Amino acid sequence: MASLLDQLNTMTVTVADTGDINSIQKFKPRDATTNPSLITAAAQMPEYSELVDGALTYAKQQASGDKVIQTAIDRLAVEFGLRILKIVPGRVSTEVDARLSYDTPGTIEKGRYLIKQYEAGGVSRDRVLIKIASTWEGIKAAEILEKEGIHCNLTLLFGMHQAIACAEAGVRLISPFVGRILDWHKKDSGRDSYPPAEDPGVVSVTAIYNYYKKFGHKTEVMGASFRNLGEITELAGCDLLTIAPNLLTELQTGSGTLTRKLDPAKAPSMKLEKIHVDEATFRKMHETDRMAKEKLEEGIQGFSKALVALEKLMAERLKALDGKAKAGHAAHEFFKVYDLDGDGFITREEWGGAQSVFAALDTNGDGQISPEEMAAGLGAAFVLIK
Repeated sequence: MASLLDQLNTMTVTVADTGDINSIQKFKPRDATTNPSLITAAAQMPEYSELVDGALTYAKQQASGDKVIQTAIDRLAVEFGLRILKIVPGRVSTEVDARLSYDTPGTIEKGRYLIKQYEAGGVSRDRVLIKIASTWEGIKAAEILEKEGIHCNLTLLFGMHQAIACAEAGVRLISPFVGRILDWHKKDSGRDSYPPAEDPGVVSVTAIYNYYKKFGHKTEVMGASFRNLGEITELAGCDLLTIAPNLLTELQTGSGTLTRKLDPAKAPSMKLEKIHVDEATFRKMHETDRMAKEKLEEGIQGFSKALVALEKLMAERLKALDGKAKAGHAAHEFFKVYDLDGDGFITREEWGGAQSVFAALDTNGDGQISPEEMAAGLGAAFVLIK
């Protein structure tokens, strides 16, 4: 019998949620997505030190002063994307700086810049999705970029108001965060778990999918941020699902019959109310949706922290390349960025980034990362030069 992954691939496009090129080569998905946390982790792996060096060398040639590090980070994200696109036949998502999430002009400028970088690398813009947080400002930026043929992936999406606004803006793809919705509801309700079919994240994505199909929206739905296999199997049939390597492995080794749960043919007969979301409606709905409001802000802060950590690491690496310092001291600084209360451990809440990365670093599974686990998980990657 075909594996669960093989069966899922017959009804849904699977996407690798990782910046690790080795994992992408292993699973051979159609598309791949990255985010600041994933790029930050991957950039510290020894096998990618050449990419880091190349990005810094490029940045020194193109910029000066404070702009060198930001230019290097943008270049690094594109370099990972270019390598990924040599493996996957479809698209790669590259994220705009999360600190621009409420800055429409800044997001537009960054999106155009990233696309120019890809095109200079020989990749057409139809193979790239610019990843933008689903704030009202981000959605408006995406609307303008889409009209220029720059397609967007609206991320950190938690509520129906965000999904409808994205569809009405003509956004190419949205990434509702299944697992983070579950996290919020578990904490809010005090429950330890939900049956897969009742998982709040699954229920949310199912509602968005059916709404889109009912009213003919062309925006693609890509479920993201999964916590367990049940969330994935309950969304079989979704347009796309972006899945971390550990869960892709479970699907690849899993057996049994996978039943399609989401079907566009069933949506037209559903009794759903059509809603128009303008700015006033969006902001009103967002204010009353505690979960969406809290998780959106938390996600922006988490991705911003990952960028701050990456900036520290790139700055140290630049000093090492210039012969001004010895690399190998960044681990402590990186750890401090996430250890918000200074207690010597990083919790899931403090991490705020990709849970797949957190799980990989939390080697003993106790729900927190120690300095030793951070050093072991990212390995000698912190010591790029001796």
